Amino acid sequence: MSKYKVIIFDMDGVLVDTEAYYYNRRKTFLTRKGISIDHLSPLVFIGGNMKQVWHMILADDYEKWDVPALEAEYLDYKLSNMIPYDKLVFSDAKATIPSLVEKGYRLGLASSTAKVEILRALEVTQLLPYFEIILSGESFKESKPNPEIYEVAMKRLSVTPEETLIIEDSQKGIAAGVASGATVWGIKDYHFGLDQRRAARLFDTLTQIDAHL
Repeated sequence: MSKYKVIIFDMDGVLVDTEAYYYNRRKTFLTRKGISIDHLSPLVFIGGNMKQVWHMILADDYEKWDVPALEAEYLDYKLSNMIPYDKLVFSDAKATIPSLVEKGYRLGLASSTAKVEILRALEVTQLLPYFEIILSGESFKESKPNPEIYEVAMKRLSVTPEETLIIEDSQKGIAAGVASGATVWGIKDYHFGLDQRRAARLFDTLTQIDAHL
């Protein structure tokens, strides 16, 4: 077994291939409201959450909108267009996660996604029992790249950064992990042009990560 005692996973882009689905769902909703996001790169949305980007989306029109009402309407839209996690889970996640637990690693999950969505994703994919701690960015004042979510996860798991491995994919998530002092490995991005240079190592699949531990 390696020097790591704990492995903390991001969710979207690491366990489930949801980034494109998120983007398209968000764009469809906003288009119906007469709001364009064509002026923004998809990278703006990856690894963060909507509360970070309303100002960028609405730009000069921000003050013209009732943003809390818009957020509530978007939540309703999401609930009526649920993410099919069973179809978007990475094919090797269901084998890799239990394999790591069998090897003696303790697992955590720290995602910018809403807690209710994290729990639904893990329940649908049958991965929930393997994680000792599950944290959502909505519980923190600032989301990634702020490292607090990872710092709190390590504190609750009673481990040091030196004993912790973080698995990420987004630039914001990698930056948060690095700032926490832990080692960060990344799942390679081949779709969005993410800057993943700060990750200590990059892998194509979770299977490859499992083989190196």
